[in-house]
Amino acid sequence: MEDFLQALFLGTLQGLTEFLPISSSAHLRIFPELFGWGDPGAAFTAVIQIGTELAVLVYFRHDIWQIAKTWTLSLFKPEYRGHLDARMGWFVIIGSLPIVVLGIFLKETIESNFRNLWLIAVMLIVMGLVLGLADKLGGNEKRVKQMTIRDSVLMGAAQAAALIPGVSRSGATLSMGRCLGYERAAVTRFAFLLAIPAVVGAGIFQLNEIPTGDNMYGWGPTIFATVVSFVVGYAAIAWLLRYVSHHTLAPFVVYRVLLGAGVLALLAAGVLSA
Repeated sequence: MEDFLQALFLGTLQGLTEFLPISSSAHLRIFPELFGWGDPGAAFTAVIQIGTELAVLVYFRHDIWQIAKTWTLSLFKPEYRGHLDARMGWFVIIGSLPIVVLGIFLKETIESNFRNLWLIAVMLIVMGLVLGLADKLGGNEKRVKQMTIRDSVLMGAAQAAALIPGVSRSGATLSMGRCLGYERAAVTRFAFLLAIPAVVGAGIFQLNEIPTGDNMYGWGPTIFATVVSFVVGYAAIAWLLRYVSHHTLAPFVVYRVLLGAGVLALLAAGVLSA
């Protein structure tokens, strides 16, 4: 029962933080350690993120269907190749390559060195400041229809940095998108789509690690946490899309810096162990 209560908390935490630019993987590493539960494990973190990506698939099901359909048609019918949905399909595929390739080659490092709390705390602060500067100084005039292959590659490369907990997939993609001049709502929607192949792929890749790997929880709590993250994540998507249309990202920047500084202080005091 205790494992399921912890899974309820962690699934809720994952659903609340996955789409916000504050790093869900950092939260899943910090808070269990703070409560004395220990590290839930990289595989557990990767698998329950499938729940939030399923929420993306459901929320954007009409957009995703149009993109998939038009992209497939464009492979056989030249008249579809200039359509935005066909190009968006290529943008997501090409933009996903950096994190997929690096994720495979850095698997052992991701599961060990990258989960060090000193590193995570520093990344929360540094990438929080990067996010703040990008949002403040970046342009706001480009729309999704103006996206290019170059832009998708750059945002995909930024997303790959989120293999380090504390960076944040959405935060890194938003930072790069704002630097490239895209409006917040446009780059946020693209960040959602770009994350689907990477997160679902990573979760499936790590499935066999749940019963045998270095993880705190077995199949039951992991599946439960995944379902909870789906429900909470679905609500978080709608809220974030409304929020970024009318507000800056400054509150997230402040939160990241405060959380990172707090973790550094607790590590220095010996309250937390890295």
